[in-house]
Amino acid sequence: MDWTLGVCRGGFAVLIVTLALIAGAVPAWAGSANGGLHTHHSNPLAGLRWGTYRGPIDSIWPAYAAAHGHNKQLLGKLALQPHAVWDGYWDGNPRATAQESIRDSTQGNPNVLTQVAIFRLTPWETCSGSWSAGNQARYRSWIDGYAAGIGSSRVALILQPDLPFGLCISSGVPEQLVAYAAKVFNSLPHTTVYIDAGAYAWYKPAAVASLLERSGIWHSRGFALNVTQYGSTHQQLRWGAQINRALGAAGARHKHFVINTDENGTPYLAGQIPGGGAASNYTPPCSYPSQRLCQRLGIPPTTKVAARRWHLSAADHRIAAAQVDAYMWLGRPWMINAGPFSLRNALTLGANSLY
Repeated sequence: MDWTLGVCRGGFAVLIVTLALIAGAVPAWAGSANGGLHTHHSNPLAGLRWGTYRGPIDSIWPAYAAAHGHNKQLLGKLALQPHAVWDGYWDGNPRATAQESIRDSTQGNPNVLTQVAIFRLTPWETCSGSWSAGNQARYRSWIDGYAAGIGSSRVALILQPDLPFGLCISSGVPEQLVAYAAKVFNSLPHTTVYIDAGAYAWYKPAAVASLLERSGIWHSRGFALNVTQYGSTHQQLRWGAQINRALGAAGARHKHFVINTDENGTPYLAGQIPGGGAASNYTPPCSYPSQRLCQRLGIPPTTKVAARRWHLSAADHRIAAAQVDAYMWLGRPWMINAGPFSLRNALTLGANSLY
């Protein structure tokens, strides 16, 4: 198990002054999760320990803690891996929520990394919605509160899963709000921000790059791929490189990305599922080695993205080594459609893991 999991600057003066009063002056490495640890890594996620979330939110840790024998061994393949906690509009006290998520991931060690996915836009995953002045003000207030809860903690932050839904909303307000959040979070001393860019073949790379530009990529380390999908790591590597080329042409150069690998061990695209649409969210875990169109655990969380054990092609190896900060577990496949925890799913995932 890989426990040594392998900067851009934003200015938001009001927030920085507030946090400086709380935690002291903001150091020069703002926006770098491993800043100040003398790891000698240009990758902000490398050279520090990634925490294992031990809270109740996604139910995998309580299930593991209560299990015995073979079930505990299987659940350990999930619960003992570092993975992201999802916080969002359902959390009424964002500052306290951030502090709790960090505490449950680090167990009080200030040099351990917490992973969070922020899903605050609401309503989302729809091409309509109310973006009134009050709605926008509540969004900004929530972001400010969550940032205050993070403070100087070490955090890898995925901003707004399924952000490409913004491409079907003409007002541009969602992108403006996400850009605000990116700037605020990146201004924290040890928070590294990746904006969600969807997954392979959702939209053309140029369209995704344009969305990222409007959503604050200038204030972020880079972007995240495959957060809610099951495409292959190979596909996401090539897709990320194409997005980066489009970003570079627009002046946003040297961006890096992360790839969700927690459920793409047997990769497929959502459009391959009979019925399409939401049907793909209910695809069961793989139950035997040759099964297809099912969810299987993929590459474990790591910053050693170009290691030989992943069997990358020469071209993919070059992309990973130059542009990818980490493979991460962001999607929580033991939950059904981001909803109820399924012990049966979790045990099946553990029993049929590739690693």
